[in-house]
Amino acid sequence: MTRIFSDYAYGPGPRMGCWWDETCEIPDRPAVQGPLTAEVAIIGAGFTGLSAALHLAKAGVDVVVLEAEFPGWGASGRNGGFCCLGGSMLDDAALDARFGTSGRLEFRAAEKASVELVADLIDALDLGVDRHSTGETELAHRPKDMEDLRQKAARTEENYGVSSQLIEKADLAAAGMGGPFFGALTIPIGFGLNPLKYLTGLADAAVASGVRIYHHSPVRQLQSSARHYQLETDSGCVTARHVIVATNGYASEHLPKEIAGRYMPGQSNVLVTRPLSDAEIAEQGWHSDQMSYDTRHLLHYFRLMPNRRFLFGMRGGLMTGPAAENRARHRIRRDFTRLFPAWAQVEATHMWSGMVCLARNRLPFVGELRPESGLWAGMCYHGNGIAMGTLSGSILAERILGEEPEVYPVAMRTPLARFPFGRARRVIMPPAYAGLMLSDRM
Repeated sequence: MTRIFSDYAYGPGPRMGCWWDETCEIPDRPAVQGPLTAEVAIIGAGFTGLSAALHLAKAGVDVVVLEAEFPGWGASGRNGGFCCLGGSMLDDAALDARFGTSGRLEFRAAEKASVELVADLIDALDLGVDRHSTGETELAHRPKDMEDLRQKAARTEENYGVSSQLIEKADLAAAGMGGPFFGALTIPIGFGLNPLKYLTGLADAAVASGVRIYHHSPVRQLQSSARHYQLETDSGCVTARHVIVATNGYASEHLPKEIAGRYMPGQSNVLVTRPLSDAEIAEQGWHSDQMSYDTRHLLHYFRLMPNRRFLFGMRGGLMTGPAAENRARHRIRRDFTRLFPAWAQVEATHMWSGMVCLARNRLPFVGELRPESGLWAGMCYHGNGIAMGTLSGSILAERILGEEPEVYPVAMRTPLARFPFGRARRVIMPPAYAGLMLSDRM
């Protein structure tokens, strides 16, 4: 495979220490052996791929899913478990400038629909995913950020059809949000969950509906011929009329060439503490079950889970390798202690990292890569893949079935633009991150 980071980034090293792996048993499934045929072949068994597979199979379509490792091995099984609004890095003004008010509201409706779809699947499939939190809370990390949150609150009804709650600095302690924050905004859409339990449930439901999922079957070559595609793995091949590329930040530059240079993987790091005692929770003053994040561009995200372990994540990390991974783990521990000093001595029993995926236009893409090609992709969720990836999979399924999705905003149909410098494009990230870090301090 041709990827833009070192092999270490795509190997087992960054995943070692992932808490979710201890909470969920992954069924063992075989690798592809010999030739197979299917109507649709899906590369990648994450949120997008499994959602598409499940929705297609329920419509009677023959589907094969090829996964390089096992479902949830990539970002889908190692994220922070925030099922929330998001998918784009554009604010209301930027969406209005590009797509008009109607286009912005269309995209905001898709964000809400994506969360609702996950909730509906959890209920319909009776999945135990350790769900908690009533929406999501954004915390001001500087006094001036409260004005931005007030403006955001004023637009919540128009954007999402719900009322939000502003929490002033003086009221944070009573809300159980003790920390160096200057107020907060809660939008009551979204919830926290165990992402690997959710993904494993999707995989089981897909198999029960007739989907064939193969583990340890990385696609090495993708070739087209006579309106069919041939996907070659180490020990077999699949011939299919349609192909969905659902590899997101773990994509390869040549699978297919239509996405080469058009996505940017970026590291996100997570730690999970040992269970906190009641006394420790009281000392810090954080007893809220809300999934939360701060107003930084390179944000921190965190939540007190039902088992009283505390999950803390942060964006960052531009290099790969064992030494770089150790530095990233040091930084996340440092920032965790700065925000929650009462827990400075609390052991972080688990630390790991994974790749989020960014687009140059800062929007997710869902659709056909070339008109009438049968080659599809859903990717670039900007760190919000649980909900948006699930919705994207359902959209792709509907498109392949020849249906017009009820929720499919123009902002998600915009073709991916190429980053500068091709395979060397990550050279633009250090100055970009430096600018964001400076902005976060100002």
